[in-house]
Amino acid sequence: MAVHAESSEPLDIVSLAERLGALCRQRRVVLSTAESCTGGGVASAITAIAGSSDYFETGYVTYSNAAKMRLLGVDESLLISHGAVSRAVVEAMVAGACVDSGADLAVAISGVAGPGGGSPEKPVGTVWLAWGHQGQSVAECLHLTGDRDAVRQAAVQEALAGLVRWLSGDE
Repeated sequence: MAVHAESSEPLDIVSLAERLGALCRQRRVVLSTAESCTGGGVASAITAIAGSSDYFETGYVTYSNAAKMRLLGVDESLLISHGAVSRAVVEAMVAGACVDSGADLAVAISGVAGPGGGSPEKPVGTVWLAWGHQGQSVAECLHLTGDRDAVRQAAVQEALAGLVRWLSGDE
């Protein structure tokens, strides 16, 4: 969970999106999103902030494996060997989003929001996120709890927090 620098209070999605916008403007960064389980929630949070067109380039909702391959250039072999909910796939999604859109920075999310679709290896609440650009990214696996909406909202919040960390030099 993201924590505000001056206090121990967690930042909400709107506050994170506002902070992200300020950092993008300050650093002249163009941003893109590549989302699966969040269905565009990160892009929605970013574009809810007035003036986000200054730094938000493109949002991809690649819910299916076919869309990940077609729109983001994710190699089918990664999907077969690792599955859509994996480090390899979200890192490929970040690179593909930056290549296709020309953005400087992207976030990618793929997960199992539930209530079904989980497995022993990847139970409901498993979410992989990656932040970065074509040449470099960092990825993180989260195990989120709650119903489908709670998992999706927590993933959006963590995606925004990771972008803020990246732009703040904390990644």
